[in-house]
Amino acid sequence: MSNLGLRLAVVASLGPLACGDNGGTGSASATTTVTTQSPTTTDPPPTTTQVPTTTADTTDGSGGQSSSTSTTSTGAVSVTDGSATGLKFDLGVQPDAGEGCGGGGGGGMADFSYIWIANSAEGTISKIDTQTLQEMGRYLVRSDSLGSPSRTSVNLSGDVAVANRLGGVTKVYADPEDCQDTNGTPGIQTSSSPAYLPWGVEECIAWYTPFNYTTQRPVAWTSGELDQATCTYKNQKLWTAGGQNNVANSLVVNRLNGDTGAVEDTIPMPDVPIGYFGAYGGAVNQDGDFWFVIYDVVPSHLVRVDAVTLAYDKYVVPPGICPYGFTVDGKGRPWIGSFCQESVRFDPDSQQWATFPVLGYGIQQDALGRMWIADYQLPGVREIDSETLAVGKSIVLPSFSVKGVSIDFYGYVWVVDMDHSAFRVDPVTDQYQSYDGLVGPYTYSDMTGWGLSNVVFPPG
Repeated sequence: MSNLGLRLAVVASLGPLACGDNGGTGSASATTTVTTQSPTTTDPPPTTTQVPTTTADTTDGSGGQSSSTSTTSTGAVSVTDGSATGLKFDLGVQPDAGEGCGGGGGGGMADFSYIWIANSAEGTISKIDTQTLQEMGRYLVRSDSLGSPSRTSVNLSGDVAVANRLGGVTKVYADPEDCQDTNGTPGIQTSSSPAYLPWGVEECIAWYTPFNYTTQRPVAWTSGELDQATCTYKNQKLWTAGGQNNVANSLVVNRLNGDTGAVEDTIPMPDVPIGYFGAYGGAVNQDGDFWFVIYDVVPSHLVRVDAVTLAYDKYVVPPGICPYGFTVDGKGRPWIGSFCQESVRFDPDSQQWATFPVLGYGIQQDALGRMWIADYQLPGVREIDSETLAVGKSIVLPSFSVKGVSIDFYGYVWVVDMDHSAFRVDPVTDQYQSYDGLVGPYTYSDMTGWGLSNVVFPPG
């Protein structure tokens, strides 16, 4: 494996039921042959980034409307440093990256920064460059394309895992250098555009692990351990959870080998109510413990699985909360974006809940400690102070269906809707751009890997 993903991680350290989820050129190096087959789709999405004139309406925390800001762009903006907008965060130094890894203990920049978005309606996942807004590849994630993929998780090597709601988990390599020649044709055949290759032809699919579930949603990578000799992460594990819709005692958590996809641990949870959708969103803390929340049962439950003992604890979510979005912040506190009453933060040490008066879906923390939540009432994205829970500014977006939120490694806030767009929002200027070539997207988990990096290497 190349050390591209490691350097990406170094930058991170330097750097209501009716509303339920229903649902370019290659990046190869000179030593890797990348060929693009004829597209499987008869009418593929546009290959060019859609960059319209952008207008963002902002509001202050009191709900008062401030002046609108707008910008016109003729092409995608490539951000290579923070000098132009002051956007890049002062992220410090990775604590365990020794000399020889990532430019000598934290120097150097990321070789790539991608956001991975599931096209649920198409059965694929898209890899989009967060700097250029170009789609750099699209991949089927189940052989029949009928899995309805949703949640994604990106590890510290830059690779992605995606869960199919109707069963099965797939890992995709980010770097074509890591892909294996398996289809009998010389060289590496892999997608380098929105045109995806047939299952079995595409060689950047690392593995697929089937599960006989009718509901499977959360996936969450653990960090693994840094191998100083090779500057790569070893022993990365992947958590997932699934079961059968409305079948009591059917909820199961699994931990997979990140290299092979083999199921290494199985934890049945017969005493955790599953409801119809089951485990909905999940994330890990710094110790690799798996946190997840149940969506559509009353009362709802928040669950933590201990990474060492595999014992689990469950906590009753406060009444009136309708869990949807989910993340864990840099202090190991789970957050739940709720679509009724208010949203909540849980402190595992005190086992106390704190609420804030924002309704939303996807949620993630940036390097400055700000929590960003997809606010469907705007619609758009809203800022929350992670410590005081004070409601900050809002940025309105031209979407009727905002769902997912993720932060990229350059500090931009990404918001994914359920139509065809992913919006990249500048939290400094409140302006945005969009990539509009998606097909029934639905992702609100850690789409970039920033969420995991923020937990493992919390700034400050």
